[in-house]
Amino acid sequence: MNTNILISGAGVGGPALALWLGRYGFSVTVVEKAPAPRLGGQAVDFKGETHLTVLERMGILDDVRRLQTGGTDQEIVDADDRTLAVMPAEFSGGEVEIPRGELSRLLYERTRAAGCEYVFGDSVTSLTETASGVHVTFGRGAPRTFDLVVGADGIHSNVRRLAFGPETDYVRFLGYYYALAGVSQDFGRPAMYNEPGRLVSVGGPSAPAFFVFASPPLDYDRYDAEEMKRIVADAYAGMGWRTPAVIEAVRQADDLYLDSISQVRMDHYAKGRVVLLGDSAYGNTLGGFGTGLAMVGAYVLAGELAEAGGDHRVAFRRYEEEFRGYAKIAKSGNAGGFLAPSTRGRIRMRNRVFKAGFLFKLMMKMTDKFATDITLKDYSSLVRR
Repeated sequence: MNTNILISGAGVGGPALALWLGRYGFSVTVVEKAPAPRLGGQAVDFKGETHLTVLERMGILDDVRRLQTGGTDQEIVDADDRTLAVMPAEFSGGEVEIPRGELSRLLYERTRAAGCEYVFGDSVTSLTETASGVHVTFGRGAPRTFDLVVGADGIHSNVRRLAFGPETDYVRFLGYYYALAGVSQDFGRPAMYNEPGRLVSVGGPSAPAFFVFASPPLDYDRYDAEEMKRIVADAYAGMGWRTPAVIEAVRQADDLYLDSISQVRMDHYAKGRVVLLGDSAYGNTLGGFGTGLAMVGAYVLAGELAEAGGDHRVAFRRYEEEFRGYAKIAKSGNAGGFLAPSTRGRIRMRNRVFKAGFLFKLMMKMTDKFATDITLKDYSSLVRR
């Protein structure tokens, strides 16, 4: 039985998988490039019976409800701060919304207490598969050998690059970037403002300051906060409403996150003893299902490994068979084009979705269907602790 497993990525999907694997008797190590658990980030949400059932079976649903934000209606305004439409809380917040950092902390504490090993401030530098395992080298730590390796390290997955090939083979850039910043200034009621190809939002569910903007591919250091601040400031130069004040607050912010809106396309989630989970395998930035997909995917992958007695060839195949149909919800759609439409006409059309009740209800009905489009197997009999 393959019992010794390395997970790369300590965000949400990695610790969720670690929680399940620990219950099934596996030994788990999680490696994370960041120096400590990442406790910031935007709010994430869960919707529908499938998501809530997984949270309940994990034993964290009550904690998630306790930590939920409650959701917030957000006004869509014009340059003079007049309300044009309202984005309801249920659109962005699902049934249960929780700050990503709180969810990550909850999973980290549960798995750490259960014996999961965490290695922060390090990353995988090479993977060499042998007949009996995967020899792994790290940037800082000594080499180790594991039975299996899981890449739960996001759209820019390092494990996917090492095991499958370069990012350009699997990640499709959708023409937009997004940024979020934890600004200290209070800009009042939650509101968002558009000009063609640009969105600026304050006080909303994602972050105190949130941006989406059209752009050609950018070459920048994703760990250089000052460079990212300059990119955002340049992208929003000359924009109306309160944008100059928001950008000035961003310049003073302690934290800023900037990334592309991209989509991951994988023919297979596994290669030999390496398998991908979450955004690394089926990500679609800001698509509204990323966290739910990661949590459900972790449930299925761990359950199939336990049911197969650790036989990765059987388990990985079943994981893909069980999950690929559900993951199709991440195959289409571009949140950038919806949040930051390219023309004023398209901005008006987007606003009508929220002003016309029947259009909004239809859209929500479709997303609810996508969120529950899987039959969950019951792996409870395999739990060892």
